[in-house]
Amino acid sequence: MMETQTRIVNMVQVVEFQGRLDAHQGKQVDKKLSEIPPTLPQAGVKTVVNLSKVHFIDSTGLSILVKGMKHRREQNGDLVLCELQQPVRIIFELTRLDRMFQIFPTENEAIQAVQ
Repeated sequence: MMETQTRIVNMVQVVEFQGRLDAHQGKQVDKKLSEIPPTLPQAGVKTVVNLSKVHFIDSTGLSILVKGMKHRREQNGDLVLCELQQPVRIIFELTRLDRMFQIFPTENEAIQAVQ
């Protein structure tokens, strides 16, 4: 079971996953990314996904993140990533998704960028 934490920092939704972001965790991750906390507006939500505790990602995990980003952008929001571990970063580079996502070295930088 993947552990997730969601918190609000300066009107930005921060979602932190821990473990493997793969087909087995897909539905749970998808659900967590589609939730909008009641303290935020329904449109224009800025989401930072902190992947510092994710050590593996597969194609299902990648597609869920892409779907989440597209959904946020359709609602005039955004979804960015931060703190990728090296094995996860390599997957993003190999699939060239590092060009699609904004990826930040720290959570604070990601939050500042989307505010």
